[in-house]
Amino acid sequence: MSKQVFITDTILRDAHQSLIATRLRTEYMLPICPKLDQVGYWSLEVWGGATFDACVRFLKEDPWERLRQLKAALPKTRLQMLLRGQNLLGYRHYSDDVVRAFVAKAAVNGIDVFRIFDAMNDVRNLRVSIEAVKAAGKHAQGTLCYTTSPVHTVKAFVEQAKQMEALGCDSVAIKDMAGLLTPYVTGELVKALKAEQSLPIFVHCHDTAGLASMCQLKAIENGATHIDTAISSFAWGTSHAGTESMVAALRGTPYDSGLNLELLQEIGLYFYAVRKKYHQFESEFTAVDTRVQVNQVPGGMMSNLANQLKEQGALSRINEVFAEIPRVREDLGFPPLVTPTSQIVGSQAVFNVLAGERYKTITNEVKLYLQGRYGKAPGVVSETLRKQAIGSEEVIEVRPADLIKPEMAKLREEISLLAKSEEDVLTYAMFPDIGRKFLEERAEGSLKPEVLLPAPEFGGLCPVPGEGVPTEFIIDVHGETYRVDITGVGVKTDGKRHFYLSLDGMPEEVVFEPLNQFVSGAANKRKQASGPGDVSTSMPGNIVDVLVKEGDKVKVGQALLITEAMKMETEVQAPIAGTVKTIHIGKGDRVTPGEVLIEIEA
Repeated sequence: MSKQVFITDTILRDAHQSLIATRLRTEYMLPICPKLDQVGYWSLEVWGGATFDACVRFLKEDPWERLRQLKAALPKTRLQMLLRGQNLLGYRHYSDDVVRAFVAKAAVNGIDVFRIFDAMNDVRNLRVSIEAVKAAGKHAQGTLCYTTSPVHTVKAFVEQAKQMEALGCDSVAIKDMAGLLTPYVTGELVKALKAEQSLPIFVHCHDTAGLASMCQLKAIENGATHIDTAISSFAWGTSHAGTESMVAALRGTPYDSGLNLELLQEIGLYFYAVRKKYHQFESEFTAVDTRVQVNQVPGGMMSNLANQLKEQGALSRINEVFAEIPRVREDLGFPPLVTPTSQIVGSQAVFNVLAGERYKTITNEVKLYLQGRYGKAPGVVSETLRKQAIGSEEVIEVRPADLIKPEMAKLREEISLLAKSEEDVLTYAMFPDIGRKFLEERAEGSLKPEVLLPAPEFGGLCPVPGEGVPTEFIIDVHGETYRVDITGVGVKTDGKRHFYLSLDGMPEEVVFEPLNQFVSGAANKRKQASGPGDVSTSMPGNIVDVLVKEGDKVKVGQALLITEAMKMETEVQAPIAGTVKTIHIGKGDRVTPGEVLIEIEA
């Protein structure tokens, strides 16, 4: 009896997100689409939060236009996206009218299958997305974010799947974003799901620990009918099991996928050549790493942490951060490490390690988490930490989005001069700052994607790295033009400061040895903090907001300004009580550790 296994390929989304920082351009996708469309995949995953973000932030491509082009080029194949439930593609909960509008437009523009997850596995945060997908006549897939902890049992996951089935989901996916599944646990989980709910079971495994293909085989033997894979040239490591390998493994068995192995090999060779063009974006963490079974850090999060620590001049402390992450996670009630909770936990762990004191600085996102703004924590949170973070503020018990007023009308008004369509409004809604910048540059005709420059060692082109929001300069020297992007500033040590930059796209690290204490801050004339009323920050970042003005009376611990570093916002508080004497910064300014940002007179 046939038990055919169906395959979703992640090559156009998660595979390149995992291995080359989500930088694959549409121009490299479209030429191979005719062959991808011939394969007979159950679906192709093409869209999600990081792809949308990278299109707008770095590639300067309209993600909606990418989707329309892919739909036209892949007429026979379902297109699939990853949707963060009430978070959609962003890092916060949106109002229900925004969720419904986004899903409706995604469906119209080409998405057939919506894989819907919530970082907390709080099913309440999935309901409106599921309803919207069903209203659009598309496939709603409920997702179990797999993780391990005292509260994440097989029984708990089965109960969640039953709740998602009751909400109208068409299938259920096990999303192993960190590569934590082991083969026999996979078999046990799939067997239990098969016995207690009726939805088809999809299995999505990252191969960080080298176990993905074994887990998928055990899943298939116990009743799973769908697996996610990646074309071999973008497979393995923090990506997924290779498509060709799984097709070959199942060939000639009752589970035969029926896919053409020779055609898949042709596609693999195409992407093998494409990947060489992106060598500068290759993650250092692409080999087998079983440490994930202990620290639970997903591959994408691992490479991001490395970049963040490098910017702080503290890459050597990454193992301390890996050790701190499980402790922070336990304090927060064992959330799965998936966007946005992976960023929330990881960034707080970085702050704890670099400050030399746990929770000396608590990010705003951790405070919102502890207040219940992201939903119900899977386990018990540290009440000591909660009190430290939010004091006596009331903890939210209802579905967080119940407290959010409709937003679409306000969003339309805010971006009305730049938006040409409802899709533009939704781009702005997902990423307000970079979305507005993208629409402004489009209107001015000044969209400048990451520069494509020759890569002689590969005989092709490669994009220039652009992590963060670099400071860009075009410099003319004796008739020659050079582009310099400053991508990071390290912590000042021994009178020296490390700058990370790219010169015409080639990454460099430069060490400046100041002639006096003010040289490192010469661009903005800020002096170094020395007095008790000098307010500074411990990490480089950007000013999101200034909460006081000169002449204001402030108390010890009062929030003075908000900075953003590593996609997390943090309040900088008054070190003493007194009067705000001078403010040296404004919204949008770049700041580095040790600079005087505000002066308070006791």
